[in-house]
Amino acid sequence: MSKLYLVPSPIGNLEDISLRAIRILKEVDLILAEDTRKSGILLKHHQISNRIRSHHQFNEHQATKSIVEQLINGDSIALISDAGTPGISDPGFYLVRACIEAGVEVECLPGATAFVPALVQSGLSSDRFVFEGFLPVKKGRKTKLEQLADQSYTMIFYESPHRLLKTLEQFKEVFGADRKICVSRELTKVFEENARGTIEEVYTHFKNKTIKGEIVIILEGKTKAK
Repeated sequence: MSKLYLVPSPIGNLEDISLRAIRILKEVDLILAEDTRKSGILLKHHQISNRIRSHHQFNEHQATKSIVEQLINGDSIALISDAGTPGISDPGFYLVRACIEAGVEVECLPGATAFVPALVQSGLSSDRFVFEGFLPVKKGRKTKLEQLADQSYTMIFYESPHRLLKTLEQFKEVFGADRKICVSRELTKVFEENARGTIEEVYTHFKNKTIKGEIVIILEGKTKAK
């Protein structure tokens, strides 16, 4: 039966992929990848030689219709992103929605998502949390942060290395320098780092460093005044 499979890919370590995911990627008629060059490394490592096509944020709207038609005509297709689970701050939502509207079966395999290990090892409350993903780059950024100022749940953000210091400066202004935070980068890789402390302490830690890798920020929610 034709089906769209959402297959999580490792966020760093190539071994962090399930046996089932490898089997699906070997069996489908087509693999859609955010970046075929990056995904090619993963596929080669696991000896997967299926047909692969690029599917990213710049072509997903125009490509979705033809992909759905392929699925309706009987093909099975797997969607993978550069790292983690498709649809989580990565392409996937539009294709999933179109498939559901067309009556095409969609199945998401469990697997890697960067914010889960970052949250669990942050030392901050994981009972209740909100995933905010990437903040607006310019317009609406300050407004968004101000809306979150009184949020009592733990907050999770993704950020790029070159914007980390600016983001931490804005966090100090909006949330206060003493709010607890954990910044994780290069998760599952050789140079994995988890910087924990107050916003001020973590800012100081990164201030004079060359910052590289994917960034996950775990921010403590506002605590009630005693």
